Amino acid sequence: MAQKTDLVIENIPKHIAVIMDGNGRWAKKQGKLRIFGHENGVKAVRDTVEACAEIGVEYLTLYAFSTENWNRPKFEINALMTLLVSTINKETKTLMDNNIRLATIGDTDSLPSKCKKELLEAIEKTKNNSRMTLVLALSYSSKWEITQAITKIAEQVKKGQLATEQITEDTINQYLATAGIPDPELLIRTSGEHRISNFLLWQIAYSELYFTEKLWPDFRREDLYEAIVSFQQRERRFGKTSEQISA
Repeated sequence: MAQKTDLVIENIPKHIAVIMDGNGRWAKKQGKLRIFGHENGVKAVRDTVEACAEIGVEYLTLYAFSTENWNRPKFEINALMTLLVSTINKETKTLMDNNIRLATIGDTDSLPSKCKKELLEAIEKTKNNSRMTLVLALSYSSKWEITQAITKIAEQVKKGQLATEQITEDTINQYLATAGIPDPELLIRTSGEHRISNFLLWQIAYSELYFTEKLWPDFRREDLYEAIVSFQQRERRFGKTSEQISA
């Protein structure tokens, strides 16, 4: 298992994104309901956030709830939203103490009013923090995000405020939910699944992908270090050849 001392501090990813998967299976192994896994997943979130802040990660994006997750049983959704509210309440002080700013991407208007209220209050309280930005992807999916961006761009074209020939990659970036946030250099997915699950599809075009068998509630900072060590051992070519990178 990797340790903090194994990391090349000069090559820490600026932005790490995580698909937190396996809470339900973890709970099932314990003979418990799925919400038990979600509750214990909070420990993994806390450890990962603290570890990222300590080593100099500037942005950490956690896939907390997808638009597809609304199709889960109502009981589980209600329990998840209650857990989210209580977690935000408990962790806001920790974010303040550690100088971490909270942000969110996704269709937050679809969240229950109490959940949205607590989220916005935490974002407001932490807005001036500068050590690291923690981005929660809530009611988020990449297809939703890209559809929203295309719709907004089309509206600008319709109003005559934007010509079609002016539309570039930068234009699209400006209309995405992640506008102003650098693309992730490393994407981690837990639980042994090898899918992207509609997460940051545009932004991870050249991200390094890391998959681990660990279920999310068992994920700890040493597992994060392991992923970063793997990242640091890779050659990132961005379409170029190894010779061009060396030169």
